[in-house]
Amino acid sequence: MRDIKMFRRSVFTAEMMDVFELVLQSKELCRDFIHSRIIREGLSWSKVEPDFPESHGALADVSMVLLKLGDELEYMRPYVYRNIAKQLNISVAVEAVVSDAFLSVATQIIAMGITWGKVVAIYAVAAGLAVDCVRQGHPVVVHTIVDSLGEFARRRLVPWLRKRGGWGDILKCVVNMDSSAHTHWLLAAFFTWRQFLKTVFIYLTK
Repeated sequence: MRDIKMFRRSVFTAEMMDVFELVLQSKELCRDFIHSRIIREGLSWSKVEPDFPESHGALADVSMVLLKLGDELEYMRPYVYRNIAKQLNISVAVEAVVSDAFLSVATQIIAMGITWGKVVAIYAVAAGLAVDCVRQGHPVVVHTIVDSLGEFARRRLVPWLRKRGGWGDILKCVVNMDSSAHTHWLLAAFFTWRQFLKTVFIYLTK
């Protein structure tokens, strides 16, 4: 009986460590994504995270693919993932408002199921909000967005990620990494921007 309890405890501990690791990876990938978008907009990252470390190893490959898919998604609808705060009609000066808005949008995006296209869309929304925060003089709120993404990942994404063996599954989405790369998720992503616009409407009419 004691051995059974110890076994169950060890299994539970391993599962919790797995969840913890996936949440940490989700947050690190979010910081990478935000970092890329802030730099792209010509804004100062040093105000947000002066000692920000770059991802290494397999996670760096995942980050590269995630950014590539984000580029493709934003290219398809360049104005959808910009000026997020304005679209949501929120003030980025209030951390709780930003967090609630992001979590609401992310939840609505996956309301009909999770796909890699929708996961990328959630990261694009997080990055768009982060750019708004930095541009409007509230870089500290970026940390709130990253933490909110981590909480969202813990609640909604981790079970889905675990079924796919973790973040590495996203590497299957890209055939190659050159500028002409085609991805099998594009059909789903094509509808993601429509889902996002619907989500904005739902949030504004609550």
